[in-house]
Amino acid sequence: MIDISAILLAAGSSGRMGAVNKLLLPWRGATIVAAVARHLLSAGIGEVIVVTGYQPDDIGNALQSLPVTLVHNPAAHTGLTGSIQKGVSIARGAGFMICLADMVLITPEEYLLLASAFRQQYALDDRCIVLPDFQGATGNPVIFSAAYRSAILQHPDPEGCKTLARSTRDHHLRVSMSSDHVLRDIDYPEDYAALNP
Repeated sequence: MIDISAILLAAGSSGRMGAVNKLLLPWRGATIVAAVARHLLSAGIGEVIVVTGYQPDDIGNALQSLPVTLVHNPAAHTGLTGSIQKGVSIARGAGFMICLADMVLITPEEYLLLASAFRQQYALDDRCIVLPDFQGATGNPVIFSAAYRSAILQHPDPEGCKTLARSTRDHHLRVSMSSDHVLRDIDYPEDYAALNP
């Protein structure tokens, strides 16, 4: 089976949440970051790499019982891309599933659907990029073939790899999702309240 590396971005400072680190908020008996990591592990993703930045010790403690690899990005404040690059630099899979640690609604089944689509498409196009789609809107996570490793590691845009993905449309596979989970993250206290009534 084609291995996929999940790169779970857990480095942000949660500035829009106020004084609290949103990834350490409780979620159904765990923290948000631990719940997301568990969903990825339950989906059978080959390896889960968690990139820390802000409060790395607390994030590490929240994940200590899980078989994940931690890598620290001391320059996380400079933008999302540096954290993606930290994860990609040690990833061993044929695909890189770029995951946001605050998208706690995405289920193991939804991660598995995307991973399965990537594995099937990779056999046809080893430069494929898989994007989840809900009613015409592109969500996360996006899976890049490892053929883009060098391009990702050299990517100059500090705010993620969207421009890289847009420049390779001929290799896109859009996967229709049955829910909006791939669009919903937690930025503000009201987002958390709405997801966790």
